[in-house]
Amino acid sequence: MDRLNNKVAIITGASSGIGRETARLFASEGAKVVVAARRGAELDTLVAEIEAAGGAAIAVAGDVRSEAFHETLVRTAVEQFSRLDIAFNNAGTLGEGGPSTTVSEAGFADTVAINLTAAFLAAKHQIAHMAAHGGGSVIFTSTFVGHTFAFPGAAAYAASKSGLIGLTQALAAEFGPQQVRVNAILPGAVDTDMYRDMNDTEEKRAALTAMHALKRVGTPEQIARSVLYLASDDAAFVTGTASLVDGGISITRS
Repeated sequence: MDRLNNKVAIITGASSGIGRETARLFASEGAKVVVAARRGAELDTLVAEIEAAGGAAIAVAGDVRSEAFHETLVRTAVEQFSRLDIAFNNAGTLGEGGPSTTVSEAGFADTVAINLTAAFLAAKHQIAHMAAHGGGSVIFTSTFVGHTFAFPGAAAYAASKSGLIGLTQALAAEFGPQQVRVNAILPGAVDTDMYRDMNDTEEKRAALTAMHALKRVGTPEQIARSVLYLASDDAAFVTGTASLVDGGISITRS
């Protein structure tokens, strides 16, 4: 239980779901974590849980669309824990859905701002520190939607999350010489609040479950373990990947 011993990680979107479980898992594996999201009360509860289990964590609440917020997160990691080794840029939104001919310009732009631009701004400051201090691991949360599987009515979401894959590859190529690894995970359906908001009836959830080869949706804990792999030295030769963690939804729609 020490795959991240003495490492320091930033995790955005940490107040719930995949981000929350990843923070708990990283801490249990020895990492000191800076957890970030808009909802400060939920972050404080998470920090208390991590500390009660013997881990180290600090919460910083703010808006991922702000570049200054990401500067603050890196500065906090370095001031509080002396370094930054890992960043899991996980914050995201479903954004405005529905027929693409009805999606507003503001709705599309805000989805891109949260899912893609914020991830770039985060990585910009995280990588600057990592590249100057021996390297590190940056991980983005993308999705199978828009990569291997298209859902009608999800244009803004698919476009922004697909953009993360291109960003992953560009940053991996650019900063590989500085030993900064950059990867993305592409989850299938995961039982989170966002999933339940999107699939608000048992019928919808059953239909989506049936699309997966495993005939079940994932859990935040299962996705967190894939993030742990990419963050750890087990993945020391892995960079530029878009790693499907999707229960096989990309290979079957039955």
